[in-house]
Amino acid sequence: MALLEVDNLSVSFTQYDGGGLGQHSVQPITGLHLKVEAGEVMAVIGSSGSGKSLLAHAIMGILPENARMSGTIRYDGRTMSAERLNTLRGKEIALVPQSVNHLDPLMKVGAQVRTTAAGPEPLAAQRAIFKRYRLAEQTERLYPFQLSGGMARRVLVATATISGARLIVADEPTPGMHPDDMAEALATFRELADEGCAVLLITHDIEAALRIADRVAVFYAGTTVEIALAADFADNGAQLRHPYSKALWQALPQNGFLPLPGAQPGPDNLPPGCLFAPRCAAATSACTDDGPDMRDLRGGSVRCFHAS
Repeated sequence: MALLEVDNLSVSFTQYDGGGLGQHSVQPITGLHLKVEAGEVMAVIGSSGSGKSLLAHAIMGILPENARMSGTIRYDGRTMSAERLNTLRGKEIALVPQSVNHLDPLMKVGAQVRTTAAGPEPLAAQRAIFKRYRLAEQTERLYPFQLSGGMARRVLVATATISGARLIVADEPTPGMHPDDMAEALATFRELADEGCAVLLITHDIEAALRIADRVAVFYAGTTVEIALAADFADNGAQLRHPYSKALWQALPQNGFLPLPGAQPGPDNLPPGCLFAPRCAAATSACTDDGPDMRDLRGGSVRCFHAS
């Protein structure tokens, strides 16, 4: 059984029109599906605006007040209510946020990490995890502004993992990192999965994700278009199922550097039917008449009528 299951998730926002008199709704996530098993790294990739970070916020229950959510999120087989999430957040479910600004600028980082420590000796636990992540003991007495970018991100990882969390949601945890620090951070997530955690790694960096991922979910315009084994991202992408997944792979310099014409639609301008149809060379009238559902195919799953 999957530790985390996201089923048919949709998120919409009510916004005021320019004059402030009318309202309209935009839906940046539509019918999104995802499962993460204990002991695996599930990477989520896609371009900016595809809904990756919104998924993290929905799982953690930190969407803004004007958000409306439908669908189901289950943790350990049980539906995640707001009340249940409050008991799990920061304990069994932990977030490694995208921005180091999540650190309290007025609090020394050692004290911040100790607030989420499990067990009777938080100081000993904090020092042990700092040692694990190559943070010198004196780091605990520093304020966030005194840390390098790599150090700050390691502190964020330490804050998430010291709780003994079973599910780690890492939202773009490596941007701007020195390559050595990035490799270390990725190795940490792989190690956590090998110890039995479920790790959801949200990233725009396909190559970084493939270093440690077991499976990869590809997002487009707020929905899941494919879930594939990491090993399917190889050669010319022939093992991939969705044309967008193949286009992402073939756009990398080492894979031909082939551009994909067009642009991802915004949440207030979604096309009818398949969201990728306006950019797809294989699109037919069936694609624009009705959107395809996710279906199992060749050891993965795909949202496409024509995948075979």
